[in-house]
Amino acid sequence: MTRRFAADTSVSMDRSIAEIRTTVRRYGANEFMHMESDERAAVSFSMRGRRILFRVPMPDQKDRAFTHTETGKPRAANVAEAAWEQACRASWRALALVIKAKLEAVEVGIVMFEDEFLANTVPPGSSVTLGEAMREPMRIAHETQSSTPLLPYLGEGDR
Repeated sequence: MTRRFAADTSVSMDRSIAEIRTTVRRYGANEFMHMESDERAAVSFSMRGRRILFRVPMPDQKDRAFTHTETGKPRAANVAEAAWEQACRASWRALALVIKAKLEAVEVGIVMFEDEFLANTVPPGSSVTLGEAMREPMRIAHETQSSTPLLPYLGEGDR
């Protein structure tokens, strides 16, 4: 099994949120917001005339991965809470990494801003991202239609 990014991070959630805010501002965001609930967190910012939104599912504090050891023994409440907090810190570190990498890729010209953030763009008048809006139609399309091969056969005249 692969090890999760930032699984052992000591960086606090607040510090990761502050880093995300600083990063997006440095790359030109003119608005920034972060939201949290028990089940999920979100970061939103406005940049280049677009509203960008990242929703992040947060670990469930009651999940067996936190309440029990790998051998199935119950953990003490304080140990379970510490394991859950560690998973939350790792999620925020991963989000900070993703946003920073995307913005740097745009900055150096590897990708275009609109392409890199398309799935996380919230169209005007909407509360869902384009990625969220397209997820189900794409699932249906892939289930009902055959995909074009990545390397289609080239006939004798096409070589």
